[in-house]
Amino acid sequence: MFEGQAQSDIDALMKTNPEFKQLYQRHRELNKKVTDAELGVLPIDDNRLAQMKREKLAAKERLLKIYDPSPRH
Repeated sequence: MFEGQAQSDIDALMKTNPEFKQLYQRHRELNKKVTDAELGVLPIDDNRLAQMKREKLAAKERLLKIYDPSPRH
């Protein structure tokens, strides 16, 4: 998700910000589940898949705000 960002920056933020760490781990978990569902490895219904995608997106948006709190234009 943070392609092009130094992993050391991500690791440091995870150590100092519990919310970031929790969201980062949740996003990774959801990403794997969504991928598995789309590949047919994880059998879930379309509604649950859509819900996971929305939750994943919300986590990503919050992570980006924590990572770079400056306003985006």
